[in-house]
Amino acid sequence: MKSETQVKLPGYDVPFRIRLFRFLIRPVFRFIFYILCRVKITGLENVPRQGAYLIAINHISLYEAPFILSFWPMAPEVVGAVDIWSKPGQSTLARLYGGIPLRRGEYDRKVLDIAISALQSGRPLLIAPEGGRSHTPGMRRALPGVAFLMDMAQVPVIPVGFVGTTDDMMDKALHARKPYIEMHIGRPIQLIPAEGKGEAKREARQQNADLVMYRIADLVPEEYRGVYRHVPVNTP
Repeated sequence: MKSETQVKLPGYDVPFRIRLFRFLIRPVFRFIFYILCRVKITGLENVPRQGAYLIAINHISLYEAPFILSFWPMAPEVVGAVDIWSKPGQSTLARLYGGIPLRRGEYDRKVLDIAISALQSGRPLLIAPEGGRSHTPGMRRALPGVAFLMDMAQVPVIPVGFVGTTDDMMDKALHARKPYIEMHIGRPIQLIPAEGKGEAKREARQQNADLVMYRIADLVPEEYRGVYRHVPVNTP
């Protein structure tokens, strides 16, 4: 009998219209970011050239997703909060890009299966472990979902730290202040799958999610680290 981490799900396919939209929109957004902001990106050499992996980010505002989707070497799949699909503008972009809607704090097996299927099909997948925007630079504690996906798909995680993507970024840009926005990409993380059952397994996954966030915290200034300001001495 297969373990839960060995279950193979049906293939994941990206329709042509979505692939075409991604191909056309990514350079447009890159141009916009370069016009409005001072862009700094480090660690591109840490992005695998092929194969599936999770991209885990700190999530301050609505600007991280378009930033990373514009500048990442390839167009990743995206897990986003379901409320995005009900907001004018954001909902249109989410549908055209082909995002995967997820309800915060809820266990939706169908949606998780879609995300796992995307990874098993060899595609990178973007996720914000905090589960939503913090609206302040300080990071909040992660939900265990990122570790669940790591376990189920058995893929590494690429930590990514953002600086400058605060809620007032666009206001600064539109007033010709050209804010600095930064994306720092860390080395891939391959964590030991969570063991145990029930609450013990959930706690193990929470610890793995925290380890991912500590790696993100290493990539940003102290004022952005929030609850991950102090790194435990046993953090790998």
